[in-house]
Formats: sequence, structure tokens, C-alpha cells
Amino acid sequence: MLSFLHFLLLIALVACASASSDYHERLLLRPLPQSTLLASFNFRSMESSVAFAQQNFRYFPRSFGQILQHAHTKELHVRFSVGRWDADNWGQRPWHGAREGGTGVELWAWIEAQSEEEAFSRWLTLVNSLSGLFCASLNFIDATKTIRPVMSFVPEGDHANSTSLHLLHGTLPHEVVCTENLTPFLKLLPCKGKAGISSLLDGHKLFDASFQTMAIDVRPVCEGAGGSCVLEMEQTVDMVLDIARSKRPRDDPIPRARPIEEIECDTGKGYNSGDTCYPLDKHAEPAWNLTELFGRPLKGACPLTEETGDDANTLCINTPPERTIQVNTTGKYAETRSASDTLRCYKLPIGAEFDLVLPEQQMTTGLVRAEPQLYAARSINGHGQERGSVQAVIKNPSETDAVEFVYLESLPWFMKPYLHTLRARVDTSSENPVRETYYRPAVDRRRGTHLELRMVIPAGSTLTLTYDFEKAILRYTEYPPDANRGFDVAPAVIRLLAPYQSVDKKGIYLRTTSLLLPLPTPDFSMPYNVIILTSTVMALGFGNIFNLLVRRFVGVDEVPALGAGGLKGVIMGKIERLKAKLGRA
Repeated sequence: MLSFLHFLLLIALVACASASSDYHERLLLRPLPQSTLLASFNFRSMESSVAFAQQNFRYFPRSFGQILQHAHTKELHVRFSVGRWDADNWGQRPWHGAREGGTGVELWAWIEAQSEEEAFSRWLTLVNSLSGLFCASLNFIDATKTIRPVMSFVPEGDHANSTSLHLLHGTLPHEVVCTENLTPFLKLLPCKGKAGISSLLDGHKLFDASFQTMAIDVRPVCEGAGGSCVLEMEQTVDMVLDIARSKRPRDDPIPRARPIEEIECDTGKGYNSGDTCYPLDKHAEPAWNLTELFGRPLKGACPLTEETGDDANTLCINTPPERTIQVNTTGKYAETRSASDTLRCYKLPIGAEFDLVLPEQQMTTGLVRAEPQLYAARSINGHGQERGSVQAVIKNPSETDAVEFVYLESLPWFMKPYLHTLRARVDTSSENPVRETYYRPAVDRRRGTHLELRMVIPAGSTLTLTYDFEKAILRYTEYPPDANRGFDVAPAVIRLLAPYQSVDKKGIYLRTTSLLLPLPTPDFSMPYNVIILTSTVMALGFGNIFNLLVRRFVGVDEVPALGAGGLKGVIMGKIERLKAKLGRA
């Protein structure tokens, strides 16, 4: 009887653990204009706060959890991004920009500490530990690349029980994101890329995309005031694939011209002939399937995913109702459709490959593209090696609503802006759009410039923000090996406030592109020229002096005919010996 009670208690504990910690994953495919496809991978795992504190990890990766515990990090957001989101053609950003980062690496976290010095010390511990975990150069995030935002970021998690939280933010715009960062990202997943939608993630396809970002978000989630809390970890991969480019086989990456008999020509062109062809634009959706696009098959569902409710639908595709979609699999799957019939979701089989095949089809229903809330672009103006200016153009496409937002700039210390030259102009109004300003100037080689502006842009207007800056001269040891390329400046971060508000605390963000700043660069070939010239002069001078001191000059008649030393004596000796041999013969 006692053993049976122990068995029931064990079942209850397992049920409680399963209720408080679970794992879900989902892939959303959305066709975009110009034969492109947006693939959004989302992996979400939750662990009870009690189990996390006791290091009793189930789905949460132990290596990642121990780093957060050691650095006293309560909430963390990491971004690895490459490319640029084309808002003009692709529309609104996935996840409203909440899971997007600036070019390179972007990181911000809420750290529990009693003072700013202690928080910064734990921040350095965090970035150095994550640098080794993700094979990235996060250890280069020092005091010069770290800021403390005051308006741009808000916590996504519930921190009612946490006190003395400090927000720190760092960027590495020059970091090159590659496969070395994808492999540790996949190892954090329960199925580690062997099953589930993560089996589609291939480095050759991911980093060949027009745009891609990898995000990791850790936050505490509590059920009401005083309720139980769980630690939620969300991993996201968003990529925009060019369908024609992705369908090329890996052993033939360079597009080659096909024979003219295999090309469908536009015969309506006046110059069409047997040896001249203009390709025919069919205005049809191209054919593709998952295996062609991602270079590998989808190996069924991850066995650890929950299979109840909407979480059972692992793969979804957003297409018009008339789009033909075929399913290739040997396992058992289920398909559900939304009320508008534009979203089709599939429950993947376990242990069997799954593939979606979309043939080429002439469409009558166009793609639905949500318009972004704001458009933003930033550039460097001016000429010369001493000064320059930055111009940011922000456009509000809405004709009815004004938009309030926060504009964040994190500039390197060698790019020194003049705050008195800051100008914000709206083309439809003479009113100053700046409502609040936070400015922390740079200190040479100690910290960068931190600028935050809360502004309002009227409906249907364009806001132009400009300021002048001065370029500093670096020490020759502070230049990178590719100094003539320039220095990367982190993108500006824009957080929308009103009237757009997210319901899940993630916020609505967009980022501009990074900037390339040319600095006064010395001629690094001059030391080489000086060394070569100096060495030549020293060699000539030393050689002549050494020759004068060591060499003995004598006349030709003073050299003995048969004496040792002297070329003439040696030759004459050999001649005499040769004559002696011939005389004896």
C-alpha cells in the first residue's frame, strides 16, 4: 500500500512538472512579393522558477541557465542579424520588429545588483560567458560599447519580486554572423536540429538569405500577483529566402545560362528571333517545396512538443485560398484552416519526413501585405576627414493617426555629435516634434555617446532629424587591420509608443541600417618605407666602412707569383703543375 502511495505521489510530481514546464515550436511561412518567402521559426520552452533555482532543468538548456544564474540576469535578449528588411516591398516586420536586431550582434539584459558598478561587473561576466557559448565576439562589448537606455526598452517579463534591476545594452555592428553561431543556437533546442522544424535550418541556406535574424529571449512569467512563476525561453529565426536562388542545387551555386530551347521566350518582342530571346514573365507564383528551399527534408515533429490544442499545429503557411498545396509524407498528419481560409496549419507526424509542394500557379488573388507603422532611413552626409552629419528620415504612412516614438542612438566615442546642431523638422508643421531628450556625452576611450529622443510625428508627414559630429583621431594601435574600410556605427532603434501598443509586452520596434564611418587614417605603408630606406642606408654605409677597415690593398707586382692568396698565384701554380705532367709524359 505504501509503495502504491509513493507511486501516486511520483505521478503527481511528474504531472506538476509537466504542467509547469513544456516545449512548443512553430514554423510560419508567408510568401512575399518578387518571388520571396518569409520563414519564421519559433521555439518556446518554459521551466518552473523553483526547478530553475535548483538547477533541475528539463527543457531549459543547462549551459545557458547556469550563465544566467551566475551573472544574476533576470531577463535577457540576444540578437544575431544579417541583411536589411525591405519594408517598401515586404511590408510589416515579423513579430512587429520585437524579435529583430541591428546588423551584427545586439544584446540587452536586466541584471540584479545593488550598485551600478556591481551591475557592470556582472554584465561583463554575462557577455564573456555568452561569447564562449555562442562562438561570437561578445567579449568585445566593453564600457565603450555599453549604454543604459531609459526610454527605449521595457521589461517583457514579470519582475514584481525582483529589486534593484539595472538595464544594460551593448552592440557589435561589425560582428560577422555565420554558421559558428547557428550551431550553438541549435544545441540549445531539445531536439538539437535532429527532428522538428529545426531540422530545416541549414547554415548554407540561412546565411544565403536576403535577410535573417536569430533571437534568444529569456523572461520570467508569473500568473497574477503572488502566483507561480515560470522562466520562458523563446528562440526565433526569421529569414527571407529568394525562391529562385534557394532552389539552385548546392553543387551548382552559380547561375548559368540555359540553352535557348529550354527558355520560354516572349514572342511579342520585336527583336525576338531564333538566336535572340527575351524571357517570358508569366506573372505566376513560382513552384517550390520545403526540401528545395531549405536543402534538406523536414524530419517530422519533435517528440517533445505538446500535442494539444493549437500547439499541435507545428507548421503553418499563409497563402490565398486558391493556392494549391500538396502534402508528401508517409506518416499521419492533420490539416486545419482558419475561418478566412488564408492560414493552413499542419500537425506533423513523428518519425516520418514531411514536405509541402506548391506547383506553379496563376493567381487571381494578390498577396496581403500589412503596411508598416513607420518607415525609417539613416545616412551620413558631408565630406572631408574632420566633420560630418547624420540625417535620419522617418515617414508616417498613416493619414489619420499621429505616432509617438522613442529614437535611440548609440554612437562610438570617436564619433562626437554636437547637440546644439540637433534639428528635427516636420514637412507639414513648424512645431518642434521633440518632446523629451536624454543625452549622455562620450568620454574618450571610456564610454560612447547615448542619445534618446521622444518625438511625435503627425499623420501623413515626414520627420527629418539631423545633427553634426566631429571625427576623432585614433592611435595607430586602435585601428583594425581593414582601417581603410571604415568603422561600423550601430543602427538606430525606434520604439513605437502611441497609438500602437502590443498586447504581449514585446513592444513594436524597427531599426535603421548600420552606418559606415570613414575616419582619418594614417598611411600604414610609411613605416614599411622608412624601415626599407633605413635598412638600405645602413647596409651601404656599414658595408663600405667594414670593407675599408678589413680589406688590405696591395699592388699587382707585390703579389708573389706562386704565393698563397691571390688569384694570379693560384692560376700560375696550376699551369706549372700541368707542364710538369706533360714533360714526364
